[in-house]
Amino acid sequence: MEDRRIQLYDDEHIDRILLRGGTILGTGRLHPDKFKNGIEKIKENLADAEIDALIPIGGEGTLKGAKWLADNGIPVVGVPKTIDNDVNGTDFTFGFDTAVSVATDAIDRLHTTAESHNRVMIVEVMGRHVGWIALNSGMAGGAHYIVVPEAPFDIADICKAMERRFQMGEKYGIIVVAEGSLPKEGTMEFAEGGVDQFGHRTFNGIGQVIGDEIQKRLGHDVRTTVLGHIQRGGTPTAFDRVLATRFGVHAARACHTGSFGKCVALRGEHIDLIELEEAVGTLKTVPLGRYRTAQALFG
Repeated sequence: MEDRRIQLYDDEHIDRILLRGGTILGTGRLHPDKFKNGIEKIKENLADAEIDALIPIGGEGTLKGAKWLADNGIPVVGVPKTIDNDVNGTDFTFGFDTAVSVATDAIDRLHTTAESHNRVMIVEVMGRHVGWIALNSGMAGGAHYIVVPEAPFDIADICKAMERRFQMGEKYGIIVVAEGSLPKEGTMEFAEGGVDQFGHRTFNGIGQVIGDEIQKRLGHDVRTTVLGHIQRGGTPTAFDRVLATRFGVHAARACHTGSFGKCVALRGEHIDLIELEEAVGTLKTVPLGRYRTAQALFG
């Protein structure tokens, strides 16, 4: 916006977007502080291009940027899109269902090789601050233990669950771990990652650390699979296609009616408009009650 990099899309360009994942318009990351002296230039460029409103599409960082633009007088309607499903005020963000489906498919496949070779398989999935992908893919994929950032883990509990399986005659185990998970203080050594220029945590491979510790304590063969960015690509699920379409329609309607400074949100069966402040005020984390439900299936 500041550099006036604007690309026009007509019906021909957008005809097949529904079938594609990813970010069609492209994406980038820039700290809002870089714009402190550029807000007037942004307004000037938008006016010159005859752009009446902006619809930022993205997760927590994008929507915080959208709120910053709105606070500076630019007409904005936000659309929540992130595989993490951590935007507050909406039941789901689009991208999440696709990521869970990809992760679940991987877990299904790993069951076969884990059982064939009598191994414990660690599956590390995305989830910097929240464990929605780990929780849902782990439950859907029949994982024998799930680790999420909201509930610091005790490595002894994980080892007990795996050992119990082997004592019962089972010869393999599947553990799903969100990348941002941390051990309870004093339970095992783990060097946390640092923080990048945007204040986001960097990671040191918690899945591998857990796997190494299990192998050391129990002596079982353990392998770690990090799904990484494979969760971000591919063909979107039907649920995500429909949700994205509904969000788009309601965002356009909000622009038409002048309902700016808002964000579209799925609540039950309805698409509502919520304040951007609500969307970015806090992260939507996994409730401990939901995690306890999954715990009943461990082992």
